[in-house]
Amino acid sequence: MKLIVQIPCLNEEATLASVLSTIPRTIAGIDEVEILVIDDGSDDRTIDVAREHGVHHVIAHTRRMGLARSFRDGVDFALSHGADIVVNTDGDNQYPQERIADLVKPILNGLADIVIGDRQTHTISHFSVFKKAMQRLGSWVVNLAAGTELPDAASGFRAYSRYSLYRLNVVTQFSYTMETIIQAGNKSLAIASVEIDTNPKTRESRLFSNMFEHMLRSGQAIVRSYLMFKPWAVFTVLTTVFGVVGLVPFVRYAILLSLGDAGNHFQSLILGALFIIGAGLSLALGVLSDLAKTNRILGEDQLYRLKEQQYGPAQPAATAAAAPRTPDQGRPQGSSRSD
Repeated sequence: MKLIVQIPCLNEEATLASVLSTIPRTIAGIDEVEILVIDDGSDDRTIDVAREHGVHHVIAHTRRMGLARSFRDGVDFALSHGADIVVNTDGDNQYPQERIADLVKPILNGLADIVIGDRQTHTISHFSVFKKAMQRLGSWVVNLAAGTELPDAASGFRAYSRYSLYRLNVVTQFSYTMETIIQAGNKSLAIASVEIDTNPKTRESRLFSNMFEHMLRSGQAIVRSYLMFKPWAVFTVLTTVFGVVGLVPFVRYAILLSLGDAGNHFQSLILGALFIIGAGLSLALGVLSDLAKTNRILGEDQLYRLKEQQYGPAQPAATAAAAPRTPDQGRPQGSSRSD
């Protein structure tokens, strides 16, 4: 069993050494532990620090490509080098690397495909009241879209089984955290949470300039991911709303006409006709989106087979474990409701 710990970095020379020094090199149930640093166009000594501390692998982007791309590149590299489990952590020393053993344990026991470190954001002192509320709201929205019960959907401290990485296909350019949960939930992958305590804050986030930018871009990623899996849920609502609103002026005009009031009501009728056209367009978009969903499912099945050919076969954690899970063992904390 091989574990690769990947660390996306952007100008982390000040904190990377602390991260690397606390990553456990031996873990029960793991035969090999390797470390991969993905440098996203840093202009400091991040790569030098990584090599000075003996990391096994370094991927260097010549320019900044974003967290999602760094994650994808790291996953591809890890799978091509035989990783059975990939742990993702940050280079700013936010997460307690000593807990990696606890993070991978549910996967080793066949209880989960993905494990997320729950930062218990309500206890983080440097988070403002507003930020804590937005973290809870964001997790609630993601859970609603994914059919999961995860307390900290934005946490980047995660462990993925090889099987889950074959099933996930990150397409966003901002952050993979929300998208992978929505995909995993809708693909019936088992997701678990492990409570962790974060380290003291070392710097401001470089992923976004302020909380509102983060909310906007995360919202876009959530909506896009939700539309990928449940287009009818969106376009049926739009069709119904536009259709009902569009019929109101015509019903009103029919009532007035029956009462002998055949006055000038063309403006409202035109408005109603526009809403009915909108309902028709929403219905058409729903049909097209559903057809696109069918093609996406077929394409992802082909990608899964291609990954097996390229990286080797993978089995779900629940079937690959040495001891099979019995029904009375229950479900991991925060796991998907759909599996």
